[in-house]
Amino acid sequence: MVEELLTAAAGTAAAATAYLLAAARVVKQYERGVVLRLGRLHGTPRPPGFTLVVPGVDRMHKVNLQIVTMPIPAQEGITRDNVTVRVDAVVYFKVVDAPAAVINVEDYRFAVSQMAQTSLRSIIGKSDLDDLLSNREKLNQGLELMIDSPAIGWGVQIDRVEIKDVSLPDTMKRSMARQAEADRERRARVINADAELQASRKLAEAAQEMSETPSALQLRLLQTIVAVAAEKNSTLVLPFPVELLRFLERAQQPQPQPQPVPGHPAAPRPEPDGPRPGP
Repeated sequence: MVEELLTAAAGTAAAATAYLLAAARVVKQYERGVVLRLGRLHGTPRPPGFTLVVPGVDRMHKVNLQIVTMPIPAQEGITRDNVTVRVDAVVYFKVVDAPAAVINVEDYRFAVSQMAQTSLRSIIGKSDLDDLLSNREKLNQGLELMIDSPAIGWGVQIDRVEIKDVSLPDTMKRSMARQAEADRERRARVINADAELQASRKLAEAAQEMSETPSALQLRLLQTIVAVAAEKNSTLVLPFPVELLRFLERAQQPQPQPQPVPGHPAAPRPEPDGPRPGP
């Protein structure tokens, strides 16, 4: 009798242990357990820790609540200004409603991925090339709204969407490079012309100052000679002032003789006509 009781107790303990092992579940801190009893949602999601389910009756789905980083494959499309580009992005999302993520959608990760690809293609078709290259923040916000609208019903919240890279055809890259080069050359010419204008104004002011003081021109000439001689040149080019040439030209011209005044003692007497009488 005692042996039968011991055997029954051992069998019961073994059955209880097997049941406990089959019913025991452990939910991690970043997970929530959604229990379906006979195919229907049972209660609220199980919190983190140790929990029990009915074996063969309950089925628990663990849903990860961490932020998921999902890369969006590169999508090729034509922009609004008829330029073919390839754009890839990355989307950050997390599950905020575990029962909805299990019941309302078959695979919320795959659904978010497909929605992100479709929305990215739509954004490419509605945007210009300049917006894709320089105004990405606005496009990221529009892309986030497009993905987040259907994802709310799946229990998923889109945290952030970022466009990573925009690939352009080689011909477009060369065209943009030529455009940038032409723009830089235009700015260089404008800056050079502005510098010439400012220098001409300063030179005009300097010329006006030198015209009032002629000796300043000679001092400037001496400074130029000193600057040129400091370079250890074998040939020295000395500018010849135009004023000196004018001075030499005036010196070579014959001076007019003064006309004598009649009746003045220094005036010579006129010679009489005819032969002079002898003594």
